[in-house]
Amino acid sequence: MIRDSLRHYIYDEVVPRYAAFDKAHREDHACSVIDRALAMGKAFDIDEEMLLTAAACHDLGLAVDRKTHHLESGRIIREDARLREWFTPEQVECIAEAAEDHRASAQTPPRSVYGRLVAEADRMIDPMTIIRRTVQFGFSHYPELDREGHWQRTLEHLHEKYAEGGYLHLLIPGSPNEAPLEALRKIIRDEARLREIFDGIYSEEA
Repeated sequence: MIRDSLRHYIYDEVVPRYAAFDKAHREDHACSVIDRALAMGKAFDIDEEMLLTAAACHDLGLAVDRKTHHLESGRIIREDARLREWFTPEQVECIAEAAEDHRASAQTPPRSVYGRLVAEADRMIDPMTIIRRTVQFGFSHYPELDREGHWQRTLEHLHEKYAEGGYLHLLIPGSPNEAPLEALRKIIRDEARLREIFDGIYSEEA
């Protein structure tokens, strides 16, 4: 059971912080990660309030630095005095570690089930959404690139992260991401189709 006071804090004070981030990490992203984490968490013996908080706070570090945002998120969680109203210091540490461990590029697996659930929920593998967000990220962070530059960056990122042999690995058995990931990989293998999708998104976002 999630207490109303915590729920209000998360949705009224934490989630609105995402409004300042790039298009791929706005409030809708935070809410989607929360919903997916809680849905998957029903299959595990976990504390729903801890999972809610870890999911809600996982990207707060984007306010400080993109590259180390997962570590900054952990720091922000540890320094949030309000969380002491609902959690013990040990629970806060577990929540912080879950945020730190959510990055798909992490070299080691998450340290707890909370980290695995948040990381898996953060993936949200919808092929068209991933391709669009890849293009959007390029516009936000590499505005100097022309269309071909954005295409090459998109292609390289999708292969590096999502293709067979990419660094993204699913963490939850029977994950709802299994089928969408295979669908995305099918698109990546068909470069002509991927280019057609990219061109459509580029024209809409430019």
